[in-house]
Amino acid sequence: MPTESRLQALLQLIRFDKPIGTLLLLWPTLWALWIAAQGVPDWDLLLIFCLGTFLMRSAGCVVNDLADRHWDGEVNRTRGRPLVTGAVSAKDARLLFLGLLVSAFVLVLLTNTLTIKLSFAAVALASTYPFMKRYTHLPQVVLGAAFSWGIPMAFAAQTGELPAGLWLLYGGNVLWTMAYDTKYAMVDREDDLVVGIKSSAILFGDRDRVMIGMLQLGFLGLMVAAGVEFGLGTFYYLGLVGAAGLCVYHQYLIRERDPATCFRAFLHNNWVGAVIFAGLLLDYAF
Repeated sequence: MPTESRLQALLQLIRFDKPIGTLLLLWPTLWALWIAAQGVPDWDLLLIFCLGTFLMRSAGCVVNDLADRHWDGEVNRTRGRPLVTGAVSAKDARLLFLGLLVSAFVLVLLTNTLTIKLSFAAVALASTYPFMKRYTHLPQVVLGAAFSWGIPMAFAAQTGELPAGLWLLYGGNVLWTMAYDTKYAMVDREDDLVVGIKSSAILFGDRDRVMIGMLQLGFLGLMVAAGVEFGLGTFYYLGLVGAAGLCVYHQYLIRERDPATCFRAFLHNNWVGAVIFAGLLLDYAF
């Protein structure tokens, strides 16, 4: 394969052209960094966590495609992935996964001992999630745990401690992740039923919108509790009001359970993370 085509295939494998996953992983990490620092965090830590988020999300995409390569060809949305088409071999994908993990670990070594210890759990969660779809209808719980692990790592890196309040942020983010990934799973529900892949969308069935709504309410409730715990102010809560409005809009988008609009609702969750972060920025600035 020509070098250029090979590079394009590897970039496709890590979803370089689809940054939404990186952003959904980055926003809660930034929330945690700002709260831990009570304002702008150390610039070196900000750079480490931004780069680390990209590397870990990329690694997660690779291991996900390795785990699903025998099923992705049967699903409309995923049948063009590089491991399905043969543009990337399984061996090359494994080497890329290892390289991404090593690169992320090098970044973590620039922090402190507590953060380094927590990083091993991050790898375990990221590596485990793709296989959960075979055993449980709630793989989204594991994904939520993985996507939220940047929160304790950020507190550990910035403060050297793990205050109890961070677990309110962590729990809220787990619920938010479950909500938006259920919308994502609604896109593939019919194909997943045929292939035999499990998901929360299949488990919830006709109650999917109600369950997503409950997850959204739980997410917002825990974010309010975190705001109280950390003494946050008006701008933060205004950000949560904006996030609540976006959650209502997402319910509108998925009302007919059309795959295209469910996917649109999933993508739009980027703005939920962004508006909460904007509230935090303003809160600490003023």
